[in-house]
Amino acid sequence: MFQHIHPYEPFLFPEATKLIVGTLPPPRFTTGDLKPEDVDFCYGSKNGQLWPILDIIFDLGLKYETTEFAAQQRKAFLVKYKIGVCDIVASAERDKVDASDLGMQNTTLRNILGYLERYPAVDTLLFTGGNSKNGPEYFFRRHLKENGLALQVVSNVVPRIHTFTHPKTKKHLKTVSLTAPSGAANRAVGSLDLYKKLKIKNPDFNTLDFRVMQYREFF
Repeated sequence: MFQHIHPYEPFLFPEATKLIVGTLPPPRFTTGDLKPEDVDFCYGSKNGQLWPILDIIFDLGLKYETTEFAAQQRKAFLVKYKIGVCDIVASAERDKVDASDLGMQNTTLRNILGYLERYPAVDTLLFTGGNSKNGPEYFFRRHLKENGLALQVVSNVVPRIHTFTHPKTKKHLKTVSLTAPSGAANRAVGSLDLYKKLKIKNPDFNTLDFRVMQYREFF
């Protein structure tokens, strides 16, 4: 059984107003066996699309390489735009060593509510995926339930939007369940009515374009 431990501490600071919440990076980030185009930081997988999406939206000119410079580029962006990162899964076990969310077993969750208490400027959580099993919204719902809380629906149209009230600070926070920035979610994107309509209008429109359009509104 592979012990999949999150290799990065939450990236948080007092000025952060938005919080990106995912699950776990691929297992090679835990073992340190990175590929040349991986970046040694949150969402740094060469196969991931979060940073390419943000690179397009903000014209960041990011490097995609295993260097300190590439990691610092991303950290500087997050600080400038007051965006933190706190993935909800601290560790999990796997029979098969891959990056599938469904393959996670015996998960240990981070105390997101505790971090939100420590960093009260945060008012929006941006989930890199929805409520499918072992997705970030799915785990966050479990975390809330363990604390006697639940999400309240604002919009059920993708990307789904919910609210909840922090039990300690009494602050009202918003959550946005973005389409996952991974190739595995491309089939789900292709099934969306909005994507189909946009594809008909412009045959060159693709799943990355769709994510850029969606993420731009919330970042």
